[in-house]
Amino acid sequence: MDPDPFDSSQAQPAQAQPSTFAERFARLVEYIGGHSDPPDPGKVLAMQMVLHIPKAEQPDRTDLLNAAASAVALLCLDERSGGDGPWAGPMDAWCDARIRKIARRARGAHWEAAQDVPGVTATCGTAMARAIVPGPVGETDKRIARLQIGGTEISGDTAGSPTTDGPVLWVNPTLEMTVGKLAAQVGHASMLAVKLMDQKSAEQWFSAGCPVSVRDASAGNWDRLLAADAVGTAVAVRDAGFTEIAPGSVTVIAETSRGEGPTPD
Repeated sequence: MDPDPFDSSQAQPAQAQPSTFAERFARLVEYIGGHSDPPDPGKVLAMQMVLHIPKAEQPDRTDLLNAAASAVALLCLDERSGGDGPWAGPMDAWCDARIRKIARRARGAHWEAAQDVPGVTATCGTAMARAIVPGPVGETDKRIARLQIGGTEISGDTAGSPTTDGPVLWVNPTLEMTVGKLAAQVGHASMLAVKLMDQKSAEQWFSAGCPVSVRDASAGNWDRLLAADAVGTAVAVRDAGFTEIAPGSVTVIAETSRGEGPTPD
């Protein structure tokens, strides 16, 4: 007997609809986050970040930070991170919690293995970094959990003028942070920078690979940036203080234009 086409019990399940950029853009613009951590430390949500740091030939420090920031933004805006996409649930849960990132270093076979863990890799100049789809820290994929959190130090600074038309992520000149810590901070800043864009600008930025310029702010420029954050023309990252620095410290300020550039001290 042929099936009754009007029998709802035989209806096929609806196909998953791809997310729209507008949906993913709105999530970043509107998210509040900051919900309390679960009682079980292993259930705390975090985005793992993998920095490619070969032993023989280390990448340029600025390139590495740029790549880390771009990777986070690319992951957040990826079509798989919204709608019925496979990463939508973990991304929604993470954005609703305290935004935590953990930076690790990898080289050789360990770096190659990390490419098979769900996430997005960004390249900038001599450097590569991968942002991994967030999840409970107690359930981190073994290919990522085995990577060292320390040992991310690379000499150099992030001085000079911005080199892209994307957001500039200005680093607080009064704080000392390891490269791993700073990678997490600029990753957060690249997410917040979307709040300063309209949807069309954000989509163009995403299509271009979410380029950024991480730069050290001078003392004079930092004062300007704090004032800009206060009036909403820039946006600041305030650290929760779990590692390295005091709670509430402003670590990075993002702005979507080059502004006035570093001001002489």
